[in-house]
Amino acid sequence: ASQEKQQTAVVVAVGPGGIIDGKEVIMQVKVGDVVLCNKYAGSDFKLDGKEVKIISQSDILAIVE
Repeated sequence: ASQEKQQTAVVVAVGPGGIIDGKEVIMQVKVGDVVLCNKYAGSDFKLDGKEVKIISQSDILAIVE
């Protein structure tokens, strides 16, 4: 049942990271990575006719190798 709430996604863009709560956040993912995330994480929208999702790095459960 828990697997139904997870999905894989391909990273198509990555933000610059930054400072959150006084701590430097370094991006751990790169364009082209396949990641596992919660199906309900982030925000879904269409970009150039394609379904895309914006999620925070903290919502990524794993990088699939």
